Amino acid sequence: MTLHFSREEFAQRQAAAKKAMIEAGLDGMIFFAQESHYYLTGYDTSGYVWFQCGVTTAGSDPYTLLIRMPDLQNARITSVCEDIRIWDDNGTNNPALELRSILAEMGLEGKRVGVELMTHALVASNYIKLADALEGFCELTDASTLVRALRSVKSNAEIAYVRKAAEIADEAMEAMIARTGPGAFEGDIAAAGQGVILRAGGDVAPSGPTIGSGFRALSGRASTGPANLLDTDQLTIEFAATYRRYNACLMRTILVGKVTPRQRELYDAVHGALSEAIDVARPGNRLGDVYDAHQAVFEGRGLGRFRRPSCGYSLGATYRPTWMDVPPMIQSSNDMPIVPNMVLFLHSIVMDTDTQLAMSLGRTVLTTSEDCEVLSSEKLDLLAK
Repeated sequence: MTLHFSREEFAQRQAAAKKAMIEAGLDGMIFFAQESHYYLTGYDTSGYVWFQCGVTTAGSDPYTLLIRMPDLQNARITSVCEDIRIWDDNGTNNPALELRSILAEMGLEGKRVGVELMTHALVASNYIKLADALEGFCELTDASTLVRALRSVKSNAEIAYVRKAAEIADEAMEAMIARTGPGAFEGDIAAAGQGVILRAGGDVAPSGPTIGSGFRALSGRASTGPANLLDTDQLTIEFAATYRRYNACLMRTILVGKVTPRQRELYDAVHGALSEAIDVARPGNRLGDVYDAHQAVFEGRGLGRFRRPSCGYSLGATYRPTWMDVPPMIQSSNDMPIVPNMVLFLHSIVMDTDTQLAMSLGRTVLTTSEDCEVLSSEKLDLLAK
């Protein structure tokens, strides 16, 4: 088998989930998020694009997987699940009806059952099947954040994987910086970083890398059509290094050619804002306090009109299409308390649409009992090539 955590840790996680179910008044739970499967059982697959789910009760029932035949081997070799059910995807079968039979076996008819709705692994068409099949059978309620809340605080074993991912991220960024310069091809820059990650035993990230030069440096989103850098240019890089599915992110804007006074001004702002965010990201504060401290720097420098709705988010083990493990987002309204062993990606970004200039810095941090530890060793100096 290929288990990346001990059976004892999986048992502790499942026990914590059952405790959370009891506290939420739930008799049972249907898990659709692939991240929940991985966290609770180790089950590791890309088959979440089809109908698959896990089921358990708040009592002593085991975690039952309902999957398609192509995912059986993965379920056997990557998870601690012993009760694995296969639904025959012959083009006409309705897996939601088979799910209802499993719920009936577990005594959940007429009971209150939580379900993960906020996940890319439950598309609208499958939700309609689910809702239709369970109408009048049980009371369905949204419990999307039940496991997410547990996952937001990392164990020592998880932190070890995050540290490894952060180490690889530093090496990948160094390789991409080395390939950056006048005439460099964005595809070669991206390949330099991805090669480092894969050779280090990392995984293909659940998104990115996001690399854009010129006016695309202001985008913050990946788009097709890599370009060659000009003699005077700007390049924004944002990516995750992923190890055992755990992500550590880095972000920065690299300048090519002569640096203008405006670019130095923007750099000073993002550096100052990120420094403030890192200082406030400690137990005793809210996640919203981190955003407020970050934004105060921009407001003080006359950059408030370029403000973004958040300055970061939680990181963990995620699957495509995103490395963002949200919620929580780091936004002013977020009252979630910061506690030790949270992994956060803090970023400071200014996209000056007036001058078409970009500047950004981003780091992955680990909250401790007193403050937070920046997991990257890369320097935050203004970088020009």
